Amino acid sequence: MGVTTESDEAIIRAMAQGDKGALARAFDRYAATLTRYAWALADDRMDVEEIVQDAFLTLWQRATTLELPADTMLPWLLVVCRNHALNAGRKRIKHRGDELPENLPAPEDHSEARERLRWVRDEIAALPETDRRICELCLLEGRSYAEAAELLGLSVGAVTQRVSRNRRRLKKVVMHDEH
Repeated sequence: MGVTTESDEAIIRAMAQGDKGALARAFDRYAATLTRYAWALADDRMDVEEIVQDAFLTLWQRATTLELPADTMLPWLLVVCRNHALNAGRKRIKHRGDELPENLPAPEDHSEARERLRWVRDEIAALPETDRRICELCLLEGRSYAEAAELLGLSVGAVTQRVSRNRRRLKKVVMHDEH
């Protein structure tokens, strides 16, 4: 089955049955998006790679019990990615012997993650049409800026600028409990 036609739910079910190829298909579908997101959370290439790998390992380990809060596994993967980045930060602090800052949040439970993802999806839906489509294409579907620009009849520079602006806006929703 092709990457573009197989649903995320079908990929999860296949993983739950031990299909390692399903994990590869999930990786092919979302690795680029998770990597871009991880760069917003970590400054080091090795940390980014580890965060992304850990997110997919968590997906594999939880496939049998995972219930997607949406038609896509991406929001769940983004929260897992964020939690792995926070945990990596805690490990670095602990390794150096520093104390954990009191404002460093603990990993969230799934109900809190689902609620936060609902806000992210609501934020994307509330964007002006062009910005919403750019977010869907680049941030959710993992398309390149050039592909999004071509599909929407914009310049690559315009897409880059809008993605940057919207990523900052969405990062606030994900990183801060504003709602």
